[in-house]
Amino acid sequence: MAKLTKRMRVIREKVDATKQYDINEAISLLKELATAKFVESVDVAVNLGIDARKSDQNVRGATVLPHGTGRSVRVAVFTQGANAEAAKAAGAELVGMEDLAEQIKKGEMNFDVVIASPDAMRVVGQLGQVLGPRGLMPNPKVGTVTPNVAEAVKNAKAGQVRYRNDKNGIIHTTIGKVDFDADKLERKPGSSAGCAEKSKTEPGERRVHQES
Repeated sequence: MAKLTKRMRVIREKVDATKQYDINEAISLLKELATAKFVESVDVAVNLGIDARKSDQNVRGATVLPHGTGRSVRVAVFTQGANAEAAKAAGAELVGMEDLAEQIKKGEMNFDVVIASPDAMRVVGQLGQVLGPRGLMPNPKVGTVTPNVAEAVKNAKAGQVRYRNDKNGIIHTTIGKVDFDADKLERKPGSSAGCAEKSKTEPGERRVHQES
């Protein structure tokens, strides 16, 4: 067994793995034990109590968290015409059609989110083998294939996170940074869990939620 670092020993001493902490205690511990040399992310795991083997119970969607995630997000948009100008005005770093596809084929992947208008999917569809494995393929279920690309860009910039249950029916997602004020972090797990619960009751629908 690998030897525990001093930091991990301190964490094990401070955290009781058999105890269920309330949200205030948990956040207080997170802040106390955040001693890394970088600003650590805060992640949550939500057990949905579903049978992930049944497709009609699987949950997938996106939500814009209150106060964002603390990350800077670069957005690429496949669209044309007036939508292209709207995407640029909303803050998209990369906007195009075939020209953007060629950049991606060459390995130029300087973005975190890909958004597409429906008419652009004929171009984006050719990039499935490149974007798919990286989790970047646009999908209407999470609002990244939409005629309103400007709104999608604003959501991405505002701190939209995607969620999808794993094979055990659990959703894992990032809700912010450990240096966020405690009151801001307190709201986020509820927002994530609430949106996941909404998605459980909306099979087949577009599962995009806005929390404020």
